[in-house]
Amino acid sequence: MKQDDFSTLISRSDPGPGDGGRTGSWRVLRPVIDLGACIPSKTNKRACFNCWFYCPDGVVSKTIPPVIDYEYCKGCGICAEECPAGAISMIEEAHFMEEKNDECI
Repeated sequence: MKQDDFSTLISRSDPGPGDGGRTGSWRVLRPVIDLGACIPSKTNKRACFNCWFYCPDGVVSKTIPPVIDYEYCKGCGICAEECPAGAISMIEEAHFMEEKNDECI
């Protein structure tokens, strides 16, 4: 293969959930979507989806309503920062662990 041939090689893989394994256990803060404020959920239209677009791990679905795959979400908070409606709140993960423990009692 000549040197010029290397410039035409491109990657065929697409990044997505699971590239780094199940990374949800790293999360300290969990993004929670308020569906009453979420533009696609409120209007029932394929609009906005900034959360899906900006998620670096591709764990937000482009569905109505959007769904976050918490098994792979690292809790970076980019989705909350980019949401124009302010519909995503970052909640401490410990809060959800307490709720889970209360259900078991």
